[in-house]
Amino acid sequence: MTSSSVNDVSSQSSLTRLAPLEAVLFDIDGTLCDSDPLHYEAFREMLQEIGFNGGAPITEEFFIDTVAGKHNDDIALSLFPDDLPRGLKFVDDKEAKFRTMAARQLRPLDGLDRVRKWIERRGLKRAAVTNAPRANAELMISVLGLSDFFDAVIIGGECEHAKPHPDPYLKGLEALKASKDHSFVFEDSFSGITAGVAAGMPVIGLATRNPEKLLMEAKPAFLIKDYNDEKLWEALEELDKASGPPSV
Repeated sequence: MTSSSVNDVSSQSSLTRLAPLEAVLFDIDGTLCDSDPLHYEAFREMLQEIGFNGGAPITEEFFIDTVAGKHNDDIALSLFPDDLPRGLKFVDDKEAKFRTMAARQLRPLDGLDRVRKWIERRGLKRAAVTNAPRANAELMISVLGLSDFFDAVIIGGECEHAKPHPDPYLKGLEALKASKDHSFVFEDSFSGITAGVAAGMPVIGLATRNPEKLLMEAKPAFLIKDYNDEKLWEALEELDKASGPPSV
């Protein structure tokens, strides 16, 4: 039996203990949509333009290690450790480039509409919790047609601490007036899974782009490929049985 199948066995019980379910919290980048390729392209082009790394393009491995899931202040410090103001200006400019690209190219992850309908039919509370700047978050949510879906949008940079600290997810629970004992999280990054787990909730990890081995180190309840993954629907079916019929 593989480690992933061992993990699958515990996945259902890890959600059934949440019954009756109150809320579902989502990250945005890489979780609602496969946006990392756009971020990677923007970073790669702009860093190459300024001669970063001797003018050699950054690799996907560098992007995963330095950028994916992290707050822009930390990214700026990593890229420009000796000139933080320049780094902050750079990441702001990069986000503007990303928004231009995202408005034309962003697509939802496979199965997102299916899980959205599952949540809506059950009248569950829902929040988006992200380290992205608010302008990015609101644009992505709008492009994906989810502006009316979320009850709250929590921005890591507007909390005392961003992910991987639990603050953003704790603030999300507070905004929804939901209990961590009756809520779970969808996340795609090591930083985000770490934050959700630290906030006391089971986290379903999406292996959208980040290495599964890295994600498992953050201790998600289990990993899925996308929202059509049968592991997810088996777990939700078990949760439904434990919760009783939907209230709406």
